[in-house]
Amino acid sequence: MSKERIYLFDTTLRDGQQTPGVDFSVEDKIAIARMLDDLGIDYVEGGYPGANPTDSEFFSKKRTARSHFVAFGMTKRAGVSASNDPGLAALLQSSSDAVCFVAKSWDYHVRVALGTTNEDNLESIRASVAATREAGKEALVDCEHFFDGYKANPDYALACVKSAYEAGSRWIVLCDTNGGTQPEEVRRIVAAVIASGVPGGHLGIHAHNDTGQAVANSLAAVEAGVRQIQGTLNGIGERCGNANLTTIIPTLMLKPVYSERFEIGISTERLAGLTKFSHAFDELLNRAPDLQAPYVGASAFATKAGIHASAILKDPQTYEHVAPEAVGNERRLMVSDQGGKSNFLVELRRRGIVIDKDDPKLDRLISQVKEREAQGYSYEGADASFDLLARRMLGSVPEFFKVDSFRCMVERRFDATGNIKTVSEAVVRVTIDGETRLSVAEGHGPVNALDIALRKDLGKYQAEIEDMSLTDYKVRILNGGTDAITRVLIESLDSTGERWWTVGVSDNVIDASFQALMDAIIYKLVKNREDVRLAG
Repeated sequence: MSKERIYLFDTTLRDGQQTPGVDFSVEDKIAIARMLDDLGIDYVEGGYPGANPTDSEFFSKKRTARSHFVAFGMTKRAGVSASNDPGLAALLQSSSDAVCFVAKSWDYHVRVALGTTNEDNLESIRASVAATREAGKEALVDCEHFFDGYKANPDYALACVKSAYEAGSRWIVLCDTNGGTQPEEVRRIVAAVIASGVPGGHLGIHAHNDTGQAVANSLAAVEAGVRQIQGTLNGIGERCGNANLTTIIPTLMLKPVYSERFEIGISTERLAGLTKFSHAFDELLNRAPDLQAPYVGASAFATKAGIHASAILKDPQTYEHVAPEAVGNERRLMVSDQGGKSNFLVELRRRGIVIDKDDPKLDRLISQVKEREAQGYSYEGADASFDLLARRMLGSVPEFFKVDSFRCMVERRFDATGNIKTVSEAVVRVTIDGETRLSVAEGHGPVNALDIALRKDLGKYQAEIEDMSLTDYKVRILNGGTDAITRVLIESLDSTGERWWTVGVSDNVIDASFQALMDAIIYKLVKNREDVRLAG
């Protein structure tokens, strides 16, 4: 039986750019468009040519090889002909394959936001679509606020959809712009649109995540008959974000309720690289990946409870809804004071550490982890520190260097202009192969100074850590008072793209930070040797 085709429309470069803190350069847009094209996305919306210099330059040439390259913009202005509208001209003159128009479909917005009549708005839709087709481009119309507009005035909302369809628009996209529509409302309203005479094969869905249901609403629309889904990578977007294509793609491909009826333009080989793809996008945004993201998060296939881990060892399907390998992720049985022997064995095996389940060293390791977690350590979020703890217990971590002492100083003083200035300085004394080295550094706070000093001169190991950087630093107070026990978690990153977390615990935040910094550097050195061994 032949399957129906679902088309994926990515608006990361346009709607995703509304995310607070996200501002793509032309180079960023080129790189992301190439990623989306290679993944197999059908439509890549690149932005609004003519609205700003970045988008105008981006649309100076076609940026995709296979995906439809889409320009976004407004329909022509009321009272101006299509041939005399400069905004429409910029869209048609761009190097896009298609133009996606945003059109008001709620009469309230037509009156208040556009300040025009309902009929003039319909004429703007018809004329813009016609001009796009005459220019040899594919036309799409995003019916903004469609669901709210339909609930307020269904006849006019439908008139907007029909005007676009009858003018020849390939896709008419029903937008839940405010993100408040519920899945059952989506099903009912989409069904009404199709019943009015607009085929589902010409309809799309654009959902926002303001109630946490953008993915659910997108799938509800597909079930009701639409055949295009709009969304963004990792669900970025204004307010609470857009429908997350990184979740929708594997759901359509791996869940039988969809995969038996539909197909998309992404291969199983590309799906197997989805986790890496998602993390690469986060890296481009300079943000840490969401650990609990469906399918691609580091915790998506992580199990903490010992009973669950034991069952997974017997059959992964007991606690996994899909195979993690299908999306390029991996199974993690987390080690903690709640974990049993099964968790430890699997985690050690995943790290290439082979030990028999009856080996006394394993029992000592489990006992050590539970004892240290009672002191405040947390290894479920500090994978690298656990790796080192296990290897040290097995005697497989060399002493690369020894820190003989360190000292941190913070001085608060007035500078020459009379302004208060705080200066942090750290001194670290290390011994490498019998030779003592002293490093001094200033930094933005004592921990930064200590980090710089520690990594300033490690002799023959210095070149190995040049590509390493500290990307996140978290402090948690475990009990009250100024003498409280403090836990520090540090995330590090190197040029391979690998991230690792280390932990330190002390009643002194500087000492806890130092423990985590030391583990981060030593793990990097151990990892380098493990990478060389595997490559050989």
